[in-house]
Amino acid sequence: MKQDSTLQHSSAQHPQQHGQSHDAKHGEHAQAEAFTFNAMFNENLGDHGGFYLFSYHLADLPYIFVDNGSFEFYPNVSALEASGKYELHAGHAVKTDGSHVQLDLSPTNFVIFQWISMIVVIALFIIGNRSYKKSTRAPKGIGNALEMLTMMIRDTVVRPNIPNDKLVSAYLPYFLSVFFFIYAMNLVGLLPGGHTATSAIGTTAGLAITAFLMVNIVIPAKAMGPVGAVKSFLHHLLGGAPWWLAPIMVPIEVVGIFTKPFALAIRLFANMSSGHIILFTLIGFIFFFNTAAVSPVVSLFSIFIYFLEILVTFLQAYIFTMLTAVFAGLVLGDHADGEHH
Repeated sequence: MKQDSTLQHSSAQHPQQHGQSHDAKHGEHAQAEAFTFNAMFNENLGDHGGFYLFSYHLADLPYIFVDNGSFEFYPNVSALEASGKYELHAGHAVKTDGSHVQLDLSPTNFVIFQWISMIVVIALFIIGNRSYKKSTRAPKGIGNALEMLTMMIRDTVVRPNIPNDKLVSAYLPYFLSVFFFIYAMNLVGLLPGGHTATSAIGTTAGLAITAFLMVNIVIPAKAMGPVGAVKSFLHHLLGGAPWWLAPIMVPIEVVGIFTKPFALAIRLFANMSSGHIILFTLIGFIFFFNTAAVSPVVSLFSIFIYFLEILVTFLQAYIFTMLTAVFAGLVLGDHADGEHH
């Protein structure tokens, strides 16, 4: 009885402490749940120095640097840290003194999925090409699908914007490569365990820089020659205005030249990232409410968003290719009308 009364007195004397202890434990539990969801969110959407499926690390990737005029190669994380020169900080390799390496050429998880997408596209076209050679009939299956998409890009994207058969024949492979590469990366990212390389700004920026060079340098030089391309570029800087408006028009046109590839990169990056963010946000409701009762609603909405993303994968590849062709046609102007189909 004495012990019971003592316990009751202790409990009555410090009710606030007991409440604080309970709140602290509840807060720690909520933090643990939030940390789990945040970790899952970052591991599935972010880039990594290893090869990942879902959030599971399957293999290390090599670390390759050019630093202080020397070439550095480390096959895995252990070799990197054992060197004493570098260490991992927030998933990225930095020097032990905290400074960054001069040139980091290390492949990442998104790079691996880019290679996977390239292999898939090349393999499909090899299969389609063999089906054409083996049969004289209309193609079926993969060959038919590839032919349909190829004709669509040629007839609805390239020819309407570059109505010159020589240029269409010369640069159709580029536009097809852009379309199929982006489409493959988008679709691979929707496979279970896959990561969408186009949800990385570095990937979309690389595609946009390539489009910038093709639109403003390569295609005009082919159509008009180097000298003609330069003259046309200087003429377009005025935007058709009189020469005395050059101080106003030239800065506007220069900004416009660089705004176009910037818009290409941001549009593809934002659209491909947003779908995955919405999916993980829906999953986060289960953690937020801490109950499985919301699972049916979350599942239905997730399935809807997933099918919507399947449509978006095609649309974004098509839009990127279409805008690149439109920009090329605007740069060429009247020079594109040399030979009509």
